[in-house]
Amino acid sequence: MPTTADLLAAGKRYYVPIYKPRETILERGQGSRVWDRDGKEYVDFGAGIAVCGLGHCDPDLVTALSEQASKLWHTSNVFYSEPPLRLAEELVEASRFAERVFLCNSGAEANEAAIKLVRKWAAANGRPPEKRVIVTFRGSFHGRTLAAVTATAQPKYQEGYEPLPGGFRYVDFNDMAQVEAEFAKGDVAAVLVEPIQGEGGVMPATSGFLRGLRALCDRHDALLVLDEIQCGMGRTGQLFAHWHDEIKPDIVTLAKALGGGFPIGAMLAGPKVAEVMQFGAHGTTFGGNPLAAAVARVALRKLASPEISANVARQCDALTAGLQSINAELNVFDGVRGRGLMLGAVLAEAHKGRASAILDCAAQQGLLLLQAGPDVLRFVPALNIGDRDVAEGLTRLALALRTFLKS
Repeated sequence: MPTTADLLAAGKRYYVPIYKPRETILERGQGSRVWDRDGKEYVDFGAGIAVCGLGHCDPDLVTALSEQASKLWHTSNVFYSEPPLRLAEELVEASRFAERVFLCNSGAEANEAAIKLVRKWAAANGRPPEKRVIVTFRGSFHGRTLAAVTATAQPKYQEGYEPLPGGFRYVDFNDMAQVEAEFAKGDVAAVLVEPIQGEGGVMPATSGFLRGLRALCDRHDALLVLDEIQCGMGRTGQLFAHWHDEIKPDIVTLAKALGGGFPIGAMLAGPKVAEVMQFGAHGTTFGGNPLAAAVARVALRKLASPEISANVARQCDALTAGLQSINAELNVFDGVRGRGLMLGAVLAEAHKGRASAILDCAAQQGLLLLQAGPDVLRFVPALNIGDRDVAEGLTRLALALRTFLKS
């Protein structure tokens, strides 16, 4: 039987070296706890980068997957099967704006589909290619395909992949004047925005910003596209993050928690664009396969429940209070920002750039934690995380920070 060291060596030997995983082999999970193959237990405050919204091995998701696995795994989109049909219907009904759904396998694919839909809509409305510009925001993250990484207004993700596709322009997040200046050029077809920037440091849109974008898009006959891949599906305390702002987008992209850990993505299309893509305009081999859709149907139902919403609010308060208490003693944060169970603790000036080192200390103390850039600790636990797990995770974080401060 291979040892942990053997498996780590195999990973370093055979993986394309684009990741730097921590030196452990995770083996099983239950709720908000995971164990490595050497038996060490961890409290999970990362949930697979906001993916495991119902924790690990949620029994209802396991049942849905097991039952579907014994029926039908894959058909392609040459044929219908019931799980994706029902999922599409349920997403439309839940969304309060959409008329149609494109199912895919990931957030990057959902954003790629949204970008193509914007361009197709602009073309159908007689706009020449030079007037199909999509405005995005510095600090954003929209995926790793070539178009999505171009939409991602962070040079570090784009370096070395030039020439990048044209048709994107960047402005500062939460700066309405800059957006208005772009629209004044007369060539903007859409705005693509995260209601809360995830990789950009857990940075929420300021009050009124999304409403302002909606009004601006309406005034200039442009589309408002919301990337809710990380902040959607209950993470902010409501099923969709934009519900807090009481707006209706034209397109929303989803992934991550929608599948509860099983890969799936979705693009939701509102009435202005629902009929634009016709036969042959886009496609996917695996998108909306019965296994993923069966799991996502159950995840969607549970994530939309009042119980999840109430728990997100309660644990947001508990996490925020706990972080403030830790900071009162250790003085490591400049502040905490975010919404619901998507929180970022911003490192104080003396510790900027060292988020990764803190994550290493956290793992040593049995806590799985994420960063959002080098200066922010990111907290995106399961939305059904319990009081005991939150309290234990905060205790382990305090221990990790004390170790960090001694290093």
